[in-house]
Amino acid sequence: MPYTSEPCWIKSSFSGDGGNNCVEVATLEGDHVALRDSTRPSRVIPTNASAFHALVQGVKTDGFKPHQG
Repeated sequence: MPYTSEPCWIKSSFSGDGGNNCVEVATLEGDHVALRDSTRPSRVIPTNASAFHALVQGVKTDGFKPHQG
C-alpha cells in the first residue's frame, strides 16, 4: 500500500524504554492502519481500521487462545 508521507509510528506504553522488541502502529491516509515489528521496521503490514479494531478486541478478550484438539 503506497502512502505519500512517512507514517508516525507509535509504540505501546507496555513495551518499555530500552528495547526494540515491540509492535508499532501507525495511522495512514484514509481508513488505513499499518503494523510493524520494531525489530524489522521495513516489514509493514497494511490493514484497515475495522480489521485493526477487531484484532485489538480479540486480544483484549483473549479470543486468540489455541484450540484444544
